[in-house]
Amino acid sequence: MSKQLGLNIKYLRKVRNLTQDQLADKIGVNRAMIGSYEEGRAVPKLPALQILSHYFNVSIDSLVNFDLSTESNSAGDAQNIDSAGKNLRILTTLVDRDDKELITLVPVKASAGYAKGYSDPDFVETLPKFSLPFTELSKERTYRAFQISGNSMEPIPSGAYIICEYLQNWSDVKSGKTYIVVTKDDGVVYKRLYNNDNDTLLLKSDNPEYNPYTIPLNSISEIWKALGYISFALPEPDEMHLGKLAAMVYKMQTELDELKKK
Repeated sequence: MSKQLGLNIKYLRKVRNLTQDQLADKIGVNRAMIGSYEEGRAVPKLPALQILSHYFNVSIDSLVNFDLSTESNSAGDAQNIDSAGKNLRILTTLVDRDDKELITLVPVKASAGYAKGYSDPDFVETLPKFSLPFTELSKERTYRAFQISGNSMEPIPSGAYIICEYLQNWSDVKSGKTYIVVTKDDGVVYKRLYNNDNDTLLLKSDNPEYNPYTIPLNSISEIWKALGYISFALPEPDEMHLGKLAAMVYKMQTELDELKKK
């Protein structure tokens, strides 16, 4: 197993034009471990194997048992984007003493670590946990809170906590709604999403000073639907006015863009 697994890790790393140092940084291990994996001297532990599987968008079974350098496997398994979530997506959740699922909080300082360790139970257990007694939150769904930083989504202030619901099927993304997107390269971002095509999503900020951009679906690890937010920065009257003005400008720009498409 370790020989084929090592060859596949090396092959996929080179397809992405990554050095061993770069891959090690992305999955949260040291460079020497990547060398050990590729040479078959060590086998990744389950959390690292899960992260490798998600990062390269390849099932663990294919990563371990098939030669991905062959044309049939590399074109079929490695390039396929499971946007509907038909394959298992690892999601670590925690419960209280009454077996009720808790909301995990991802503060700004943990965002970079979360982008690498989102599927690592040991990492997720280190994050703060809490519950909310709101009737709007269903007991049947999984929620997470992400703290955002910066002014790209004003009037929501920097430092606010976005309460989100886990989205298993990325095809359920509704254009114009806000989501937390966890990406392999950009970390945790909070943006307004638009369905661009089958392989990419368009991300827009509510602050018109920021340009929209696209990301490929195969760079995404998780998508969380934003439901609301908690903030300890109370707005001043002028700030509320500017926020509404910015929203109006953004709406006008969006409508103009739609007209141009037609």
